[in-house]
Amino acid sequence: MLRRALAPVALFLVAACGLQSPGATARTALTVFAAASLQPAFDKIGKILETSQNVDTTFSYAGTQTLVAQLTQGAPADVFASADTAHMASLQSAGLVQESKIFAHNRLQIAVAKGNPKGIRSLADLARPGLVVVLADPSVPAGKYAQQALAKAQVTVKPASLEQQVTGVLSKVALGEADAGIVYVSDVVTSGKVDGVAIPDDQNVIADYPIAILKAAQNASGAKAFVDLVLAVDGQAILKAAGFDGV
Repeated sequence: MLRRALAPVALFLVAACGLQSPGATARTALTVFAAASLQPAFDKIGKILETSQNVDTTFSYAGTQTLVAQLTQGAPADVFASADTAHMASLQSAGLVQESKIFAHNRLQIAVAKGNPKGIRSLADLARPGLVVVLADPSVPAGKYAQQALAKAQVTVKPASLEQQVTGVLSKVALGEADAGIVYVSDVVTSGKVDGVAIPDDQNVIADYPIAILKAAQNASGAKAFVDLVLAVDGQAILKAAGFDGV
């Protein structure tokens, strides 16, 4: 009887002291800087990491160029995922990141309003008079790729605005503030608020997405776990479902 009476008391004391049961993994915090186009997929990957390894991930999503500027100025982060290799290379040259790995590829697509009321069928249509077109700024990977695609198609477009991240382009088309914009296939797939018009392979651009751990990472083990998950079967499946091409 005495042993039975003491058992609940012992359990209460363990809980009150915040002690963990044998084999339990302590919760850790992780900070990931990632290109805005990765948000739908990375949010899901973060949830898996939280459940499986008790890692609470905080994401900072923005245009790749903005994130690189922040990291160069000393912003704390554990992992960086870029929408192009050029910006990652700049961080590697500055000695801020470890070796990077390509984890996904993306393609461009023309975003139009649901039902495509303007009848846009090609990049050439974006030069049509009276059509309101928005693009990402050329300093943004998506904007750089859009300029390359338009050059391949020999099309000149006068954008109504140049957005600092690709999600800004998507948002303006979804809200009816623009008739069309050039975004990633993944943006159209995950948005659900716009339709996409395919761009032929000979005019399209393949975006390579690299990921790396920061040399100043505060949670090196959590950073490695995140990168490993992104490259693993489960992470790749999430990226493919979001419209990316896997590695």
